[in-house]
Amino acid sequence: MELKVLGQSNSGSAAAPTESGCSKSACGSTSDQMDQLPESIREKVKNHPCYSEEAHHYYARMHVAVAPACNIQCHYCNRKYDCANESRPGVVSELLSPDQAVKKVMAVAANIPQMTVLGVAGPGDPLANPERTFETFRQLTEKAPDIKLCVSTNGLSLPEQVEELSKHNIDHVTITINCVDPEIGAKIYPWVFWQNRRIRGAKGAKILIEQQQKGLEMLIERGILVKVNSVMIPGVNDKHLVEVSKIVKSKGAFLHNVMPLIAEAEHGTFYGVMGQRGPNAKELSALQDECAGDMNMMRHCRQCRADAVGLLGEDRGAEFTLDKIEGMEIDYAAAMEKRAEVHAQIEAHRAEQAAEAAAEDANPLGDLPADLRPVLMAVATQGQGIVNQHFGHAKEFLVYEASPAGVRFIGHRKAEQYCSGDDTCGEGESTLDITIRSLEGCEAVICSKVGYSPWEKLEAAGIIPNGEYAMEPIEDAVVGVYRGMYESGALSEASGQLIA
Repeated sequence: MELKVLGQSNSGSAAAPTESGCSKSACGSTSDQMDQLPESIREKVKNHPCYSEEAHHYYARMHVAVAPACNIQCHYCNRKYDCANESRPGVVSELLSPDQAVKKVMAVAANIPQMTVLGVAGPGDPLANPERTFETFRQLTEKAPDIKLCVSTNGLSLPEQVEELSKHNIDHVTITINCVDPEIGAKIYPWVFWQNRRIRGAKGAKILIEQQQKGLEMLIERGILVKVNSVMIPGVNDKHLVEVSKIVKSKGAFLHNVMPLIAEAEHGTFYGVMGQRGPNAKELSALQDECAGDMNMMRHCRQCRADAVGLLGEDRGAEFTLDKIEGMEIDYAAAMEKRAEVHAQIEAHRAEQAAEAAAEDANPLGDLPADLRPVLMAVATQGQGIVNQHFGHAKEFLVYEASPAGVRFIGHRKAEQYCSGDDTCGEGESTLDITIRSLEGCEAVICSKVGYSPWEKLEAAGIIPNGEYAMEPIEDAVVGVYRGMYESGALSEASGQLIA
């Protein structure tokens, strides 16, 4: 079956998309796990790019920035309302009124038919701005009933807003829960604004924690799926997050997303100014693995801006600024028909691929010696689960681990775009140097094409570039490279890379 995906940006690929690059037995959100879910839950997550790692290769999301105020202060947050250069939560280029947000959503949905989810995630807290948030939801429930609605909150005002949330087309709520111990919370939250008073330290953190847990329980009682976000802060809550994972799972949370602290000094956050470091890739992966013993883990989060548009890992917001959507004529009835057609094609293709995978060996590397060491590989992709991006064009790489146990998705690494025309970045360091540093721990990079100069530098850094699997499924490419390493004897050697 040929799947024609409409509205895709940067689509250098004419080939049909294929299944995501995860071995069925090894990845955190795979087809077999989906099959084990109750039908009601499977329907809620199958095309949600944040709740399903597989779905994020096919479906897009967007956030609208209608909620500027916040009722707590976090040491890792600095909200910016006119910022186009930073890619992190809390920043936006334009604040929108509910009416403007609704028009923007309908414009995006008409032009990007893969968009399935609209979220309000800031730049403050949506539930600290209930009038603006719920007016947006009320209009979209009526005007765009085919779009899933989501909200992301710190949870302080959640219990009093659960009833209103349940009145709308909202099946998914994300709560940021960084601790369940007020003493740890006091190191993360300097204050909360509660009942018209600013309450500081552990006392304020205790109120926040109690409200988060109460809100979580109330959402679960109403059948709303809950994803818990936690920011990993080395030396503050990193050891504690395993307990957080156990508790939120026991109360019914569906998914846990352990994210790395973003604390560059230029962002102006308290942690950034004070020199608090974020976790390295090895630390983050190890904690996610530890938490995964108790909880479904999200590993594909991009820590999106509060006005993100497009597939995870891309940002098409500049195409839909207020001045650009003002003149758009939108026939949403026709757009809904097109969207339904595209979604049906995607789901038919996914079903076809799942059937083919079920007929094959679930672990394509199971015939190799069991004592071979695992290898991390970075993949350049524009989405659709295939190797379809030039090394020099990549702004991020997906990282997979290959071993005799199979292939599993580990996470993503942000990178500098080598072919951007800017040769240096930072203190005289080249963009290629920054990209290579971001790939530390990986022994191979798989892309559609790579130039001679980066090829030589990658090899010198102990990373083998591979352009032989262009337009092929990611998992097939990872399997092929791993087999090639085994046949060449490279897997009998110690890794030349360590995750740092």
